[in-house]
Amino acid sequence: MKLKPILPRSQAYGVIILLLFLSACSGKKEETPVIPPLTSPLSQSFVGYGVVNVSYTRVAAAPEEDGSEEKASEGAVPEVAGSGGYLRQGSVVRILQRRQVRNQDKLESWVQVDGSSAGWLRESLVDVYDSESQARTASESMGR
Repeated sequence: MKLKPILPRSQAYGVIILLLFLSACSGKKEETPVIPPLTSPLSQSFVGYGVVNVSYTRVAAAPEEDGSEEKASEGAVPEVAGSGGYLRQGSVVRILQRRQVRNQDKLESWVQVDGSSAGWLRESLVDVYDSESQARTASESMGR
């Protein structure tokens, strides 16, 4: 007994190709592997270098948290026991870490600085650079 084809040969090839195409589009999304950046922030011992961008500011011993009612003028940090002193505009500091602190229902960024006046500054008071040479160039352009 000989079977009779349902479709002509050319249409059969078309149906097979269509079925292969549809099976390839099964809706599964390919997962792309996550590749970490070459310089992982966790592998660095510091964030970068910063240049103080206000006339002067006090370096705090720790970032301020809720409860500080005084509003500092021009970014000056209220006096904190054991604070690291003052920094002037154009001072270059090494930044060790960043920290987010809740202050009056808002998150505020602080940076820990290292050097002669070690302690914490609001990040808004510091321009951050990748290298010390970039920070020095920026400091010189401020006229210091």
